[in-house]
Amino acid sequence: MNENLQNGPNTEKTANPGRRKFLGHLTKGAIVVAAVGATGLKPIEINAAPGNSIPGGGTRRTRARAIRLQAAQNDFDTSPQNLQHPNNGDEQLYETRIGNYSKGMPHDANGEVVPAAYNAFLAAVDSGNSADYDAIPLGGVRKFTSPQAGLAFELEGSDSHSFVQKPAPSFASREEAAEIAENYWMALLRDVPFLDYSSNPIANAAAADLNLFGNDFKGPKDGNGNVTPDLLFRGLTDGDRVGPFMSQFWYLPCFFGANEINQRTRTVLGVGSGGQNYMTNFGTWLNIQRGAAPAGSDIFDPVSRYMRNGRDLGQWVHVDVLFQGYFQAFLCLAGVNAQLDAGNPYSTGNPSSVNQAGFATFGGPHIATILCEVATRALHAVWYQKWQVHRRLRPEVFAARVHQTMNMGRPYPVHPEILNSVASAARLGGYMTPGNALLPMAFPEGSPTHPAYGAGHATVAGACVTILKAWFDASFTIPDPIVPNASGTALVPYVGPPLTVRGELNKIASNIANGRNIAGVHWRSDAAESLKLGEAVAINVLRDQRETYNEVFNGFTFTKFDGTSITI
Repeated sequence: MNENLQNGPNTEKTANPGRRKFLGHLTKGAIVVAAVGATGLKPIEINAAPGNSIPGGGTRRTRARAIRLQAAQNDFDTSPQNLQHPNNGDEQLYETRIGNYSKGMPHDANGEVVPAAYNAFLAAVDSGNSADYDAIPLGGVRKFTSPQAGLAFELEGSDSHSFVQKPAPSFASREEAAEIAENYWMALLRDVPFLDYSSNPIANAAAADLNLFGNDFKGPKDGNGNVTPDLLFRGLTDGDRVGPFMSQFWYLPCFFGANEINQRTRTVLGVGSGGQNYMTNFGTWLNIQRGAAPAGSDIFDPVSRYMRNGRDLGQWVHVDVLFQGYFQAFLCLAGVNAQLDAGNPYSTGNPSSVNQAGFATFGGPHIATILCEVATRALHAVWYQKWQVHRRLRPEVFAARVHQTMNMGRPYPVHPEILNSVASAARLGGYMTPGNALLPMAFPEGSPTHPAYGAGHATVAGACVTILKAWFDASFTIPDPIVPNASGTALVPYVGPPLTVRGELNKIASNIANGRNIAGVHWRSDAAESLKLGEAVAINVLRDQRETYNEVFNGFTFTKFDGTSITI
């Protein structure tokens, strides 16, 4: 890669004269996790010696083979025989498959999948035969999205089938009711600036309602165990609780080589400004569930804006490029001259940095390309969970079951707590359209045509952010933080607690994962559990790559999403 592709404009004319030097460097270290355990992901550590632990001697050809064989053996040893992948049991419990994904297949007038179509789907899952996937009936024009991707094999990192995600909340559970309540409130607050949540009456009502679900609502809470307006729709990591809702990496100066990236986005108009929500009547919902083409299209705001509310964030995650947010974060870190992790062979003070600089290893090109590398493996891992294991329904479908139970005489076994909330003028019912419990969707087409759990965006977020945390000094404080004004037309200084690299990386991962929930296409547990899955994928890739370096390197060390430290 041409070194100039890693640099911004003429450094003599920028506020960051160390940027050219910075982008020529880059790295960090940490040891393994392969999935495990029927109750969720549990890391298994492989105690490799510092540096390249493959025995020396022999020809280059022999050593190259030894490294590949050892990587395969590591994966084999950490993947238990007959590994179990439990789901929530809804598919076995409900013969009509009301608790499972079926979008794009033929459905009856109640929105329940035609049994023969779902049986063909299960036959394909059981056989793994490509022809059987081709035989799954379509109900409209929309095609299923990559149902065989989870059957692909990997040549780096652990096999996609060696990771385990714990079962999603079940259809009739109080936790699922709490999650759909959060989705409803997210839709109601899409056009409210995040900075206004503390004073907004709807945000305060949302916090009060979610508190009534008690421990069954798994979102962040304050020291007294309460949901507060400032904590609404945030993730569970340390960075999610500090500072503004949105990460600094949405706003900091950002250069892609010589191109200055405008951090303003092309967003859509909100309700009340000429825009709209979608799938708000049962007939439209049913057509979309059957796989019809979207009825309507995005209505774009003529003014580009810095992301400031759920509508903006939802549109960003509607059209983003797979690893875009994390590559953007990498460029922002370069722009503020963020320090490399001390374990990097070419970091300041390391003996290797006296007369050498990182580039193809431990430098800018290395980290820039590995972000894409882990993203593809993350997709394979989560697509296996989606199609071959969990097959969880999307929120738009669960909300339709709530709507039919309350307004159409079909008593689906949804938990009574969500019915109480929607029926009460003091709770959700006071803000929703009377007689309509459908989930207002941010996208004309609603959810994508693949199951909800795990979440692709969240898994990629977990993988890519883990790479960035491995490369950079996570304690580095972001200089001169900024936030958008209420209209998103300008940036103003942020005043508050210091913001660190680790916190803001965790935050951008949660922003993107939960941004899909705000749009209505995912659940909270999809986001929270899939960040962990992506993290596990990245750790395994780092483990395999660690054995390939010639530099003296003691491993990648960083803090995981759960707050524990790991060295690979």
